[in-house]
Parts: sequence; structure tokens; C-alpha cells
Amino acid sequence: MSWSGFGKAISEPKTTVLVRNAGLMMLDVRELLKYNEDVRHKYFDSFMKLSWSEFTKNREASFHSIRNIFVHILGTIDYFLDFLLKEDLRFKREFDDYKTFEDVRAYMKHVDRRMDDYLGSLSLVGLNKTYAITADDTKTFEVTAEDVLFHVFEEDIYHRGELNALLWQMGIDPPLPTIKEYLQNAHSSQ
Repeated sequence: MSWSGFGKAISEPKTTVLVRNAGLMMLDVRELLKYNEDVRHKYFDSFMKLSWSEFTKNREASFHSIRNIFVHILGTIDYFLDFLLKEDLRFKREFDDYKTFEDVRAYMKHVDRRMDDYLGSLSLVGLNKTYAITADDTKTFEVTAEDVLFHVFEEDIYHRGELNALLWQMGIDPPLPTIKEYLQNAHSSQ
């Protein structure tokens, strides 16, 4: 697997990392999830500038409103943390149960804390732990914790693109921090 002109992918047990040709930049799913968390906070800050009615307005999107899409992203993370940790700690609230920005922020903090705790305790061996998933009540297949975490990362990215489109339709420039900017800021503060 290669990324033309940029570098090549290598494996470390089963963990994919990216090695840059000029200098070393290693990323694994844990770093990507921390990037997504940082970006989610930037989006939430931009949502706070909207009125509640703009935040909750039905825009005929996948989950109708900006609030619902954002809460869905958080719910997906929460759901898969329950799956990986074999817990039942996710919030099981309906979108309309989030009646204020503070309700949404509290849920974001809950999800962030759970993910931070999980990633903080996760080793490379833990990334390779396997789980059985049954699809369509008939077909069972195995996935690793890393597979699940990449799915969580991707789900966040998919819906972030949707949020971008909605914000652009409103004449608002969404925050668009790059992974490179995140890494520079994250590593310069250490």
C-alpha cells in the first residue's frame, strides 16, 4: 500500500502507520481520534454562535438538523465504546432531549472522557483484540478494536463533511483545521 509521492504504509503488528519520506510522521488511529476530538470542539464553538433555532432547524439532512447530526456523531462514538468495553454507559436520549447547548456540551464531555480513558489504556496488543460481529442475524465476522476505531474515525469525518455543506449553505465558513495543524499544535504544547 502506498500513497504516491507522500510516503508508504508499514505495519506494526496490525497497526497501520504512515511514514513520511522527508522526516518521520507516524500516525495511528489513536492520534486520528484525538484530532477528531479537537476538531469537534472547534465545530461546537462555531455552533455556539448560532441561535438555538438555527442549530435545531430541519435542514433535510441525514439527521435533519445540525444538532441532530452532531449528537449522532457523539452517539456513534459512545455506542462503539460500549461495544469495545462491553459496557452500557452510553446516553440513550432522543435528539429532542437535548434542549440547550449545555446539554450537548455535557454529552460531548461524557464522550470525550470515555474515549480519552479508553485510548489512554489502549496498547498495540489491545488494538489487535478481536470481536465477533453478527450482520443480518446470520453472518458472523471478526473485527479488531483498530477496525472499530477506524470506523468511528470515518463516521465522524463523513458527517463533518455534511456539517460543512450545511454551514456553507448558511453562509458560514466551517472550521477546517488540518491534521498537520493539529499535530503541530499538539506536539508544540508538550
